[in-house]
Amino acid sequence: MSEEMIPIGIDDPLSFNCSSDVSCFNECCRDLNQFLTPYDVLRLKNNLTVSSDVFLRKYTSRHTGPESGLPVITFKADPDSGLACPFVTDAGCSVYKDRPASCRLYPLARAITRSRETGVITEHFALIEEPHCKGFGRSSGQSVRQWLKGQDVALHNEMNDRMMEIISLKNQIMPGRLDGADSDLFYLALYDLDTFRAKLFASDAKEMIMGIELPESFFDKIKTDDVELLNFGMTWIKYRFFGVDAR
Repeated sequence: MSEEMIPIGIDDPLSFNCSSDVSCFNECCRDLNQFLTPYDVLRLKNNLTVSSDVFLRKYTSRHTGPESGLPVITFKADPDSGLACPFVTDAGCSVYKDRPASCRLYPLARAITRSRETGVITEHFALIEEPHCKGFGRSSGQSVRQWLKGQDVALHNEMNDRMMEIISLKNQIMPGRLDGADSDLFYLALYDLDTFRAKLFASDAKEMIMGIELPESFFDKIKTDDVELLNFGMTWIKYRFFGVDAR
């Protein structure tokens, strides 16, 4: 399947609209190789009210990124369903309010550049025009900025940008594949959040997080707040693997 990437500005009009009356409705949810970010996993497992380890075991496969050498999580491929997303139905997405960031962004691709001097992030967008998609040329009545706001993607982008920073550090400081134990730690802290939480509250927690001083109020937060826990997991990974000051 060929596709064309067309640069588009944040305040340009978006000539795209998707609904159940489009003939290709749900087709973009099939023949799928769907990568999931840590925040995607967090939202999906909470939507389904299952623990992270149950969600990961039931719905995902773990691979090693050929370029990053890090664990990569995808939906399990099911040839019998045409490699469809496990949550697509005839009526649409059954987990729509917690769908992954890539689904929210479609038909946009997003890239970022980060200033070395200030750390300020600049966003860049492009339209992904795929031949099978009939949503193009249908006015949304919105700019790209308005479309993104309606897709409620801001927190996804914020969390995913933090993940991209970790990947960039890894490529700079530790090129190549992580060994088995380190790969498991990375997977634990960023994807298997409920197991990570249990280990933090275990008797050996101080050994696990050695080097990071944590107030008691932190433990109160992460008992129930998965976003706080994921933020800490990212901070811990940066300290544990790359020596980045965690304070």
